[in-house]
Amino acid sequence: MSLEASMIVIDNSEWMRNGDYTPTRLAAQNEAVNLIFSSKTQANRENTVGLMTMAGKSPEVLVTLTSDVGKILTALHGVKISNNINFMTGIQIAQLALKHRQNRNQRQRIVVFVGSPIEADERTLVRLAKKLKKNNVAVDIINFGEEAENNAKLEAFINNVNSGDNSHLVTIPPGPHILSDMLISTPIVAGEDGAPSGFGSSGGDSYEFGVDPNLDPELALALRISMEEEKARQEAEAAKQGGDDKSKGESSSSQQAQGGESMAIDSKEPATSSSGAGVQQHDEDMSAEDAELQAALAMSMNDNNDTSGGDVPDEDVNMEDLNEQDQLQRALEMSMNNEDNEANNEMLSAVLGSLPGVDQNDERIQKALEDLQDKKDKEGKKDEDKK
Repeated sequence: MSLEASMIVIDNSEWMRNGDYTPTRLAAQNEAVNLIFSSKTQANRENTVGLMTMAGKSPEVLVTLTSDVGKILTALHGVKISNNINFMTGIQIAQLALKHRQNRNQRQRIVVFVGSPIEADERTLVRLAKKLKKNNVAVDIINFGEEAENNAKLEAFINNVNSGDNSHLVTIPPGPHILSDMLISTPIVAGEDGAPSGFGSSGGDSYEFGVDPNLDPELALALRISMEEEKARQEAEAAKQGGDDKSKGESSSSQQAQGGESMAIDSKEPATSSSGAGVQQHDEDMSAEDAELQAALAMSMNDNNDTSGGDVPDEDVNMEDLNEQDQLQRALEMSMNNEDNEANNEMLSAVLGSLPGVDQNDERIQKALEDLQDKKDKEGKKDEDKK
């Protein structure tokens, strides 16, 4: 916002006692004055604001151009309600106060609160507006309270004083809203370039915690401290929860690793048993399959000998040393062993045929069976020679 010297003209007539604005017209006006002063001084540190009334015996300057908010608040506290407003005289005195500003680089602006009927006619107001325009004085008018009666006159006044859209008329009807909140989004407070720093589109929403730190620094500080404490508490809880989740993840990963090892150990036996299905795919698996078949055949023959042999001793028996009854029993046992061997051979062939991926006609399997049969035949011949 540009460098300005602003004169705020307030209405302190009897009409300001009405309670159609919260809490009364006068109290709502005082809050709006404080808002405008803050917006002007925050927009530019070199801006100055003055205050005057336009009712009573005659319009009166309460505070000359200043940047001290304390002087403005003190003057507002001492305003007394009396008589009716004199709009024409109030504007002329405000123009004269601006003419005596110390910094000539400041632009001149008059901000007028009108909350009671204006007695001057429209022609007189237009004449005054043209004079202000000639002297480069911008005028902002807040029309509230008697807005219906004053609207036509004030529009004519603003249309004649306006130069480059530097003057504005804001009409605010009565209602449950707060007057100062309705002014925040208007060009009177936001300025021609938009909202200045510290002001937004609605009351209190632009501040960090909804509180203006310039108006109530203690409350703003308390809210900021409370917010920081709450943030620290949430961060501590998040860190604690993250540590718990990490420990649970480590324990579950260790359990999964142990389970994977046990599954790997348990899967070794199925892996070896299923290696026969890949005989035709990998040569290395074929040699392992041959060794397993040889071991299975040997175990099968040992089991058959154990079951069929019964009480027959392992070492050879000389038939001459036995009596006639023992020789007959030995002969019967030997004949039974031969029959069992033939049955065992048939059972072995059936077992080999049931194995997945094993071909009984395979040369290696036939050779192993022949070698086993030759071994049995040789053992049988040795037994006969001994007899």
